[in-house]
Amino acid sequence: MKTLQLQDILDAKSRISPFINTTPIVSSSILNDWLGHDIYFKAEGLQKVGAFKARGACNTIAWLIENNKKPKHIVANSSGNHSQAVAWAAKMFQIPATIYMPEYASKIKIQATRSYGATVVLCKTRDIVDAQVAEASAKEGVYWIPPYNHEQVISGQGTAVYEAITEIGDVDAIVAPCGGGGLLSGSVIAAKGLLPNVKVIGAEPKNANDASLSLQKNEIQRLGAKPNTLADGAMTMSVGALTFEYLKRLDAFFEITEEEIVYWTQWLTHLLKLRIEPTSAMSMEAAKQWLQKQQTKKKVLIVLSGGNIDQETTLKIWEKDYLLKNPSM
Repeated sequence: MKTLQLQDILDAKSRISPFINTTPIVSSSILNDWLGHDIYFKAEGLQKVGAFKARGACNTIAWLIENNKKPKHIVANSSGNHSQAVAWAAKMFQIPATIYMPEYASKIKIQATRSYGATVVLCKTRDIVDAQVAEASAKEGVYWIPPYNHEQVISGQGTAVYEAITEIGDVDAIVAPCGGGGLLSGSVIAAKGLLPNVKVIGAEPKNANDASLSLQKNEIQRLGAKPNTLADGAMTMSVGALTFEYLKRLDAFFEITEEEIVYWTQWLTHLLKLRIEPTSAMSMEAAKQWLQKQQTKKKVLIVLSGGNIDQETTLKIWEKDYLLKNPSM
């Protein structure tokens, strides 16, 4: 297995630059005052398809074409933003795509995937999704772009942190959410390649803590059933064999409760004036818990992974008003 390096991120950046958005970095002076640290947010909700996933999907297809391996058909499996990203990228490169998704996936993400022109196949469980995409990928001329366990997907995702560091310079810590581990893997490669002393930190729902358990036991752990979490971007059943090796390089990893996820979804939406997916928001709680252990003022970069939220999730987020309690350390 090849160990990805900073050069792989640079190559990916070169491939995808004509097609993706260079997303802005935002901050809240009020939040910084309340917490006593400088916190910057990479707003990937303003990326194509509304999520960082556009980077990995675009890079993978561009890499295939660059190496004269353009497929006749593309397939993918996802419960969320990866499905839209592959559908969008496949359409852009004029390749038909079929996306396998679980029935419980976000309705807005299912509809968006169809709107990009892909055929969507809904399956009862994630295990059936994975089995069907594997069967479809065995056909001649078909290429499977997995949501995270792929070198070019990881390299594409790492361009988000590369862009951010290039713009704001040295930071003490970088925090990103963990589903299957693709974003965090790319973030580790980019961050450590540019800033060897930076801390890279992961966040995961306590109710979907397969990555956390895997790191604790030093062996990939798979969830037994669909996790019950609002962070639908982190509802993966397990990390990948490839991403797990990069996750081992993290400096800290935090399990975030559902209440903490909702709290920060509300507050970041209010403070940053952006659409914030619950999966993005949990990184803020991880940053806070890490900062509580620090003795000096720190500069932290948080990757806001996406901004696609359906009505059902929105209603759950705002059932209770958390804006009555200001963030503090």
